[in-house]
Amino acid sequence: MSEIEIREQEGFDEVRYLPQGVCSKLMNIKIKNDIVIDMETVGGCSGNLKGIGSLIIGMNINEIIKRLSGLPCGSRPTSCPDQLAQALKAYIEMKQIQHANV
Repeated sequence: MSEIEIREQEGFDEVRYLPQGVCSKLMNIKIKNDIVIDMETVGGCSGNLKGIGSLIIGMNINEIIKRLSGLPCGSRPTSCPDQLAQALKAYIEMKQIQHANV
């Protein structure tokens, strides 16, 4: 799998993202009409990531990007929230490329 993979499901997109430079190993995000409908992570700080997942349900992906981009984790230049924002940015870029090729 590349860094990001998008699978079109029945009425939503399932995004699988391999975060870089953080403890979490995989992010699964379900998106419908630019709104996050579900998020799960593998690895990382379980309670924090479940909390973030719960908070972003129902949010527009652009608002999530705006709020979470650039957040560090300790001395690391990135964090799981920042990687979530990077996943959503990559999702937007891939969707734009897919629509341009149609």
